Amino acid sequence: MTHQEPPKIEFPCENYPIKVLGETAHDYHSFVMEVFETHAPGFDTSTIRINQSSGGRFTAITVFITATGVEQLETLHKTFMASGRVKMVI
Repeated sequence: MTHQEPPKIEFPCENYPIKVLGETAHDYHSFVMEVFETHAPGFDTSTIRINQSSGGRFTAITVFITATGVEQLETLHKTFMASGRVKMVI
């Protein structure tokens, strides 16, 4: 099997999608928006996508940001995962 490197991202990268999946709660949306505002301010709120699982237990929120670098993406991931409210960040 050959190892293929993933394509490199050129920064800044506009319209970079980040999906945050967590358990549905009354304040889940505001929590996710607060983290994005802190670490990726200025994203277009009209492009946000929200999907709930068929049973309603989980909510996935996709936000399109202008990614400024690997450090920003790592910080977002670490912040979401450290919260204990997020199951997955894609």
